[in-house]
Amino acid sequence: MVFRGRAQENWAPVPDRQQPPYQPWAPGVPGSYAPPQAREFSVGYRRWAGTLLWSAIIIAVLVVGAFVVSLVLLAQADADVRKASHGYLAIFLWFGITAAIPVLLAAGIPGVVMTRRVRSSSRTY
Repeated sequence: MVFRGRAQENWAPVPDRQQPPYQPWAPGVPGSYAPPQAREFSVGYRRWAGTLLWSAIIIAVLVVGAFVVSLVLLAQADADVRKASHGYLAIFLWFGITAAIPVLLAAGIPGVVMTRRVRSSSRTY
């Protein structure tokens, strides 16, 4: 017998329920297992994945180059008083770097995700 509910003074036992008849398979499920099919990606999706990824790589190279140039400009501004304006150019480059970082992230993250999806779907075949 199965007891239902909380323990109380006036409890009543519930009779056992009969189990449903055994079925070797669940209704609606095929008898054999087939692995899930890999998703097909269009040519346009693959093209956008490459475009976003390469644009992020180009932006990252430009950011690194701007950072190196800004360090050189700061060193020149510090070395000679007549080249003090180079320090302002370095600060201007830093503003450009900070403006380019969100663009880099906006192009890079979706590009990497899309490229990984395309590559993982091509590996499953």
